[in-house]
Amino acid sequence: MVEKIAVRVPKQDPKSRVHNFQEVVLGYNAAQAVKEAERCLQCKNAPCIIGCPVGVDVPKFIKLISERKFEEALKIIKEANSLPAICGRVCPQEEQCTKYCTLGIKFEPISIGKLERFIADLNVNQGSPKPRVASTGKKVAIVGSGPAGLTAAAELAKLGHQIVIFEALHASGGVLIYGIPDFRLPKDVVNAEIDYIKKLGVKIKNNIVIGKTYSVDELLHRFDAIFIGTGAGLPHFLHIPGENLPGVYSANEFLIRSNLMKACRFPEYDTPIKIGRRVVTVGGGNVAMDVARTALRLGAEASIILYRRTKKEMPARDEEIENALEEGVKFHILSQPLRILGKDRVEGVECMKMRLGEPDESGRRRPIPILDSTFTIDADIVVVAIGQAPNPLIPKSTSNLKVNKNGTIWVEKETLMTSKKGVFAGGDIVTGEATVILAMGAGKRAALSIHEFIMNKNRR
Repeated sequence: MVEKIAVRVPKQDPKSRVHNFQEVVLGYNAAQAVKEAERCLQCKNAPCIIGCPVGVDVPKFIKLISERKFEEALKIIKEANSLPAICGRVCPQEEQCTKYCTLGIKFEPISIGKLERFIADLNVNQGSPKPRVASTGKKVAIVGSGPAGLTAAAELAKLGHQIVIFEALHASGGVLIYGIPDFRLPKDVVNAEIDYIKKLGVKIKNNIVIGKTYSVDELLHRFDAIFIGTGAGLPHFLHIPGENLPGVYSANEFLIRSNLMKACRFPEYDTPIKIGRRVVTVGGGNVAMDVARTALRLGAEASIILYRRTKKEMPARDEEIENALEEGVKFHILSQPLRILGKDRVEGVECMKMRLGEPDESGRRRPIPILDSTFTIDADIVVVAIGQAPNPLIPKSTSNLKVNKNGTIWVEKETLMTSKKGVFAGGDIVTGEATVILAMGAGKRAALSIHEFIMNKNRR
């Protein structure tokens, strides 16, 4: 008889975890993982695979877990996914593989992501992978060491190419390192995944800003192809009065100070970050949840989220909203900031109540202002977390590179080649702000196109 309910994953108690940056979700042990894996129906048509942007053979690795063949399960996952410990934590499985789980039609679907995390964590430091084929002698430059760049690098290295990643920051990992807090994605997990990719022969050069240190045009003289995976790191702002006051952060700056510059470990690291008594975060995505939860851990007495729609329309994952509520984050829904109050520093936020109208182009119901409904929230810090756009540095410094109206790089739909021959792009720099797994899927697709391009270059 099939178990109807998924095996629950243990978590830190909210009262304890709000005072530390240790991982909130603790993960399965072996017995729990096997029990959950045994729920899988092993569907012949395997719709869960169709839902995975990188094409992991989900039923196969789950069956191996149910048989306690853990090393074999990891091999199956890594045939398609070079970053499973990361994906198991931050991939929105509920909108990807799990969404298509047949068991979920009547009962709770298989916890695919939690099983992927279990098997990846169990084997994270075991063995040194070797490239599958002999060196081709071809060289590919990867710009950016985020999820798209790392995935493209790993796939191309497995095909025998020489890969160099150029990263602007002093630490590798892109948004995985600077954007996602340790309590959701520990840095040692990211570093272990990057070490695996380095063992494939990939070289990473940090502190090199493509567009300044070197241009894409210059790289084309040294490499057979280039992949641009620089993400979307330019923050959007509200463009309201008071937004230039001291005490207003973009989510990017706030999280970079905490994560990359280690303000979360003050006073061990003397990184300045001001945390007042009351922190207001504007936005409703995963980044907003990360900011609001980080603020509590940094000492805020109250952490408040302002969102102009309802929780139902929030783009954040349900489990991240749940974790935020458990930890004491307060939600002011149907609230739109009008101006940030204060003279020499932030003192509050003036807001207007909203109601929901008909759906807009995003598919969510459009927020409509309610007249004469203004109110004020006291605040010492305001963090704007309403999305990000691509940095224009590479498009502006590269000749003949076509850019879309929103600043993203134009690519051919099938190959992901840009308007510049030999230059490919994928991830948020192409799609705009999206998920880690979608960026990885783009990196994998681009790697196959790059391989075909450079191996057939002389035949064209």
